[in-house]
Parts: sequence; structure tokens; C-alpha cells
Amino acid sequence: MIYFDNAATSGFKPQCVIAAVTGCLKKLSVNAGRSSHKKSIEALRLITRTREQVAEMFGVNCCENVIFTKNCTEALNIAILGTVREGGEVIITSNEHNSVVRPCYELERQGKIRVKVAHPAENGRLEAGAIEELITEKTYLVCVNHISNVTGGTADIEGIARLCREKGLLLLVDAAQSAGHVNIDMRKSGIHMLACAAHKGLLAPQGLGLLCFDGVGINPIMYGGTGTESHNIYQPSLPPEALECGTLNLPAIAGLNAAIEYIEKNKKKLEDDLEEVFSYIFRGLNENPMVKVYSFPNKAGIISFLVGGYNADFVGDILNQKYDIAVRAGLHCAPLVHRRLGILKSGLVRASLSSFNTIQEAKTFLNAIDNITYN
Repeated sequence: MIYFDNAATSGFKPQCVIAAVTGCLKKLSVNAGRSSHKKSIEALRLITRTREQVAEMFGVNCCENVIFTKNCTEALNIAILGTVREGGEVIITSNEHNSVVRPCYELERQGKIRVKVAHPAENGRLEAGAIEELITEKTYLVCVNHISNVTGGTADIEGIARLCREKGLLLLVDAAQSAGHVNIDMRKSGIHMLACAAHKGLLAPQGLGLLCFDGVGINPIMYGGTGTESHNIYQPSLPPEALECGTLNLPAIAGLNAAIEYIEKNKKKLEDDLEEVFSYIFRGLNENPMVKVYSFPNKAGIISFLVGGYNADFVGDILNQKYDIAVRAGLHCAPLVHRRLGILKSGLVRASLSSFNTIQEAKTFLNAIDNITYN
């Protein structure tokens, strides 16, 4: 199979990641921090090392402010629900995934907040000005999708962060698609909260997300065992235990540990290889007069399009059944984007690439689109 669904989950995991996960399952199937035996201590050291790696990668001031979650959705929910200010206003963008849209609108439905929506420019870029015009004295949080999982449109994070600092607002960045592809430095840019998916551009296993934060207090939205302060009937007040409870996904954390090392060692090659295949397909689709491309050039390898006269689901099914090519077709958990583009009914076909896709795969894909288009 030609796997072009990497924005959902990266289809190729480096061998070092696979080895780290299997090694953990074979030799370290223990619960970190719950016992004093050497295996439990070894597991806790692995978790701490991985927190430190993440903190260094994303410019987090304190590694204890790196929280492991089960996915990016949970990380975003913790950030949004854990900072809610009743009677306040939250600004989101029309690029947001449902992981931001739904918790925000649920809070609005409960009468706790008001939601406002900023829109990107015609070139797909979300500028600070689009946020600024919506700010009032009630605004306390801005949620920004770094790279859209539909259009690949990118936000001016530095400019938006500067605006939020000037206005005294919290900034939450959804880096589900950008982490691993784009350099992010929370310390330099002034991001307060950063949510990531480990299983996409970071090349780690599924079942793991990250919430990194600085300069903000976040209230827990879950309560339970932490392995610390077990005498206390209340949740610990300090991170990471304040926001982590229950058994952590140690095999996935081991995989992330190996994945970050792999990315840091191979960063330039990974970026160049992805750019080469992306540019080839992006150019080829734009040259086909029967194809309309809705995406913009981006570093995450996201290309969404429609083939004239065909529903997105139909094209996705043909690519799968006849050509053994995996893409995402339909609505991509981001309804505000589809509504803005006027394609709620048709949806889009999304080819999302990785550094491990090849030019030959790209040629096969473009030939398949040509065959669908003209036959």
C-alpha cells in the first residue's frame, strides 16, 4: 500500500522506535513511581528523560511542565477546561480541529464563556490582526491551530504570541500537525500552552499526547492515583502529578524517547525528503485542470483537493480499492474549515505525506488521479 494518511497517524515508524517499544514491553512492563523496586525506578527515569527531551525540543522552561496525556485531544481539553474563566471570552480560529471547537462550544452552551472565531487571510495564513479585532476586555484565551489539518494553512505564532503578551491573554497552540515538522520554541515565542500528538510528525506510537505549559496555572479535569501524596484525598497541586493520574503509557513514552533522538539526528534529511515529495505532488495536482487544490504550501505535507465532478468519498474509495493508495476523504474533524470553504457536502480528499514517501509513490498517485479524472 502507498500510505498518504500521515496527518492522521504517521504510517512509518523508525526501527529505533519499534525497538524501544518492544524492549519496554519485554523488559520494563512495570508501573513507574508506584513502587520502590529497581524496575519501577528505571521506568521513572525513562519518563523523566523523555520529559527533559520534550522540554528541550519545544523550549519549555521546566520539564515538570511537560504532561503526558493519552492523545492531543486530551491535552487540548485539559488546557481549555483547566483554564476556564466564567463570563469570559475565548477566541478560536476557523482552522480549528474539533478537539478545540467542541470543548469551547460546550462551555458556551453551558453559559460559561463566549466563543469568537477569527479567519485566515486569502493566502491561508492566520495573522495577528485577525485575532486583535476580536479582543475585548472579557477575552482571556486565544486558541490557535499552528498548521491546519485540512488546508495546511499556517498561523503567525510569533506575531500572535506577541499580541497576547501585550494584551495579557493566554495563548494555546494546537501543534498536532506541526510538531516534528516545524521548530517551536515556547520560551522565545511566548506560547503559554502547547498541545502535541506524539504519533504524527513526532513518529512515536499512538496513545500518547503532550501538553507543555509555562506561566499559567491549569486546574485538573481528572483526579486519581499519582503514586505521590497517597495519604492526600485531594489531587497533588504541583505538576506533573497535578495533571497526570493513572498509569502512563510507558511503551509509547519509550517510543517517543527514541523518536525524538531520531528526529534530532536526521532533521535536515527528513525536512528535505518531505519537501521534495510534497512539491512534486502539489505541482502535479495544480497542473491538472480537473483538480482543485484547497491547500497551501506547508511543511507538514498536507494536500487537500477535489477532482471535478466527483465526491471526495468516491475518489478516496477508488484510490483505496483500485490503486491501493490510502488517503483521507470526507470531513476531517474540522467543520469550521469546510464551512468556510463551502464544501461541507462534498468534503475533500486529503493526501498527507511523510519523509518516508517516495517520488515513485508520488508518480503512481498522480497517474491514478489522472486515470480517475479522464476515465
